Amino acid sequence: MIKAILIFNNHGKPRLSKFYEHYIIRETFHLVSKRDENVCNFLEGGLLIGGSDNKLIYRHYATLFFVFCVDSSESELGILDLIQVFVETLDKCFENVCELDLIFHMDKVHNILAEMVMGGMVLETNMSEIITQAEAQSKMEKSERRCLVVNDQIRLSCALEIVETGENDQVLELGTGRAGIAGAPARAVSAVKNMNLPEMPKNINIGDISIKVPNLPSFK
Repeated sequence: MIKAILIFNNHGKPRLSKFYEHYIIRETFHLVSKRDENVCNFLEGGLLIGGSDNKLIYRHYATLFFVFCVDSSESELGILDLIQVFVETLDKCFENVCELDLIFHMDKVHNILAEMVMGGMVLETNMSEIITQAEAQSKMEKSERRCLVVNDQIRLSCALEIVETGENDQVLELGTGRAGIAGAPARAVSAVKNMNLPEMPKNINIGDISIKVPNLPSFK
């Protein structure tokens, strides 16, 4: 079983983390980054990786470490091949994948990974099938975004009616389209002018104190 999938750069900054069980990214990075290039690509046992039943299997590509944390039931060579398929799939989807692709397209990377591994179990290793499903997911998301844009345009084009029920049942109608929206401020002012508002008192008397009310601008 795969317990965690981690990607971090040469400085230990995590670029992807998918946990099926809890792992400490910092300690994992220290274990992997200190190893020489000419040694094997997996570590077995140790308290830092969850005991003797667990192991870290990794590959180092340019500025990125791809690390799979697995238990003893997984084959080291099989996981190394899975990492290679993952990287090649990313490379196909992003055309020469780099660290920035993982930062700015995190959702797509997770979608690709979900086609390969689910709940710690390997689902698919055929790169063509993974790419097909990832592209179908991307098309679906684009279609949903287009539907949202169309719905917003429909809302903007619909008639906006504001009905104010008051003393004289004044009604302010905002027409449909550019002309109606552009004329809304003038219509609002016209509606306020036609409303029979009570006159503001000149003075307010509170006991022996008389307060003069300043003159307010008139709409008429």
